[in-house]
Formats: sequence, C-alpha cells, structure tokens
Amino acid sequence: MISRQSFVALEHRNFRLIWAGLLVSFTGSMMQNAALLWHVSLLVPPERKGLALGLVGLVRIVPVIVFSMIAGVVADVWDRRKLMLVTQTAAALVALALAGIAFANVRHLWLIYLLAAAGSAVGAFDLPARNALVPTLVPREHLPNAISLNAMMFQMASVVGPSLGGIVIAAAGVGWVYLFNTLSFGCVIAALLMMRGVSGKPVREAHDPEHEVSWRAAMEGLQFVFRAPLIRSTMLLDFIATFFSSATALLPIFAQDILQVGAKGYGWLYAAPAVGAVMMSVAMIPLTSRMRRRGPVLLCAIGGYGLATAVFGVSRWFWLTFFCLAVTGAMDTISMIIRNIVRQLETPDRLRGRMIGVNMVFFQGGPQLGELEAGFVANWLGPVFSVVSGGVGCLIATAWVAATTPALRHYRAESGETATASVKIRSKSPDPV
Repeated sequence: MISRQSFVALEHRNFRLIWAGLLVSFTGSMMQNAALLWHVSLLVPPERKGLALGLVGLVRIVPVIVFSMIAGVVADVWDRRKLMLVTQTAAALVALALAGIAFANVRHLWLIYLLAAAGSAVGAFDLPARNALVPTLVPREHLPNAISLNAMMFQMASVVGPSLGGIVIAAAGVGWVYLFNTLSFGCVIAALLMMRGVSGKPVREAHDPEHEVSWRAAMEGLQFVFRAPLIRSTMLLDFIATFFSSATALLPIFAQDILQVGAKGYGWLYAAPAVGAVMMSVAMIPLTSRMRRRGPVLLCAIGGYGLATAVFGVSRWFWLTFFCLAVTGAMDTISMIIRNIVRQLETPDRLRGRMIGVNMVFFQGGPQLGELEAGFVANWLGPVFSVVSGGVGCLIATAWVAATTPALRHYRAESGETATASVKIRSKSPDPV
C-alpha cells in the first residue's frame, strides 16, 4: 500500500527541486532519443536502415568509453552542482544544433552522428555528477526511497517523452522535438540555482586522501569496483543482458516495415517499455523495503527481460508487441532499483563518482554496443532473427552468471531490514519476498 512515507524523500527541498527539473528534462531527452533514430531512418535507403540505426549506438558509446573514468574522477573532485550547470548548458547547445540541422533540412548523416557523439560525451560527465549529488540531498535513511522515486520519475518521462515525440514528429517534424529538448534543460539549471545549503563537494572522512583529476585517482575507483564482488557481478550482468536484448534501435524497422503503424505507432512502441517501467516503479516504492530475496529476484527479472524480448521479435500484432516491450520495461526497473540501492549504499561518497563512471561503461555500453550488434545482425539476417536471437542470448547469459556467481544467487537483505538498512550476502536459504 502506498502511503505518505512512500514519498518521504520529496520532503527534502533540494531533492524535490532536482526531481521536478529532471522530470521535465528527461521527458525532452526521451523525445530527442526517439526523434534521432527516426531522423536517421529517413536519411538512408531501406536496405541500409538496420546498419545506420545500429551505428547510432556506436557513436554514442565511444565517448562513454573514452571519458567515463575521467568523468568519475571529476565528479569526485569538483563541485558536483557546478559541474551539472556546465553539462546541462552544453547538452542544451547540442540539442539546439540538432534543431538547426533539422530546420535547415541538412541531410548529412555524419553530422547527426557527430552531434549524437557530442551529446553522449556531455552525458558522460553529467551522469556521475548527478548520481553522486543526489545521495547528498537526502539523509542516508531516505536514500532507497529517493532511488525508487528517481526510477519512477525517469520512467514517467520515458512514457511521456517518446509518445509526445511521435506526435510532434508526425505533426511538425523532428526539429521541433529537438527544440523542446533544448528548452527542457532550463528546468534542471533553474533547480540547481535554487538549491540551498548544498556544497556539491564530496564528503570525505578525516583519513581520506585528497585527489586531483589524475589517472591514479581513476585507477583507485576501478580497483574499488572490481574488489567488491557484488557490485562487480551486477555490473557484468547488466552489460551482458542489455547487450543481447537491445532491440530499441530496430523499432523504426518494426514500426515502418513489419507492423506498419507509422510515426504515431512508433512513438507508442518506443514508450511501451516505460509504460511497464512506470507501473513497476510505483509498485517498487513500497515493495523495496520488504524485498528479502534480492539476488534471485534480480536474476528472474533479467531472465524475464530476455524472454519478453524474444516474444517481441516474433510478434506480428501491435498490442502483443506493445505488451512484450512493456514487460521488458517492468523487468528492467526491478533490476535497476536493486542494483542502484546496493551500489549507492555500499560505496563511500568520496568514490561515488568514480564508481558511477565505471558503471556507466557497463550500463550504457551494453545497450549501445547491443544496438550496433542488433543493427549488424538485422542487416545480415533480418530484424526478426536479430531480436529473437538477442532475447535467447540474454537468457543464456543470465543462466551463466547465476551458475558462476553463488554470491549473487544467495544475495539477500538483512533479516528485518527496512528501506534504510544496508545489505549483505547470506549463504543460507533466503526468506521469501
């Protein structure tokens, strides 16, 4: 049952400000993500669509791989609030440039790829700063609730954004989508400027060393992640599963050529994962503190993600496709919330940016490289085979991780844990959820 306590993190003014600002900004970003794929699909012949759409994932992941480590260090050294002001402004300029290209009817595909890469580079610095700032805006005991609320907010934007994006694309064109996203960043900038009593600097213990932006500091964060078995295994599982089941890049092909539902139908299909994710994120707000068998639940959720992807690949009925995509969103939300609670609670604040920087390679690298793989396979063997084989690959990979990582299979919350408690590994049979 949802009560006022389920939204306790929103009682903190600074968190409430950034939460509301990000809701608008993420809506614009989701509109732009859908518009970018649609834009690319309009500039290439039908036989090259799969490859061209897959390359979007490649140009987005390269900056993440290049900058993620140093971006994590920057978030652990510089003022995180001021860093976000810079990144949000830069992201707005990238969206404005895309709008200019669309309105001018520039048909150079390489230019769209270049701006997509620039936006990804900006995001590589924004994400560690944002995720490391949020835990400082609420007390530790309210952090799990803040994570659940952030998941709900993100998924709400993911529903509204693509759906609204599809309507705007059909009515006015992709340029207006890019322009709306440009304006949406102003909400986050305003929220950051309105915050009170936030230093934005990492909290350090008396014995913690001071750091500068250096390779040595980056390596310290990498060593921390790979010496923490639970964090390491969840990151690996995230990468493997999303690599095999990243079918979003192929949605324009399914909407245009297989289901033949046009731009509006594409917008709804693109939003379908978020529909399931919103419903699940709302359910997870009260359920998170009661969940005991978190390891098995995590593994089952990712297995369900792969199964739903495979069924989506063979579907020829719009509503079955929509349902399967919604299930992938619901399963991914369960996985995401469990992973984020563990990582945030188990990471010292002075290392939080670097942990997020390393994690960014896994959780963004999987989908983006997966989009590239899906595009190549679709171009070679067709979109249906690409999606179905990806779902099967996700199931196999999940089973392999479960079989080789006993700590993850037996991972559970402490007996009697509330949403504010820490987590640990237990080898005995866990309690039921």
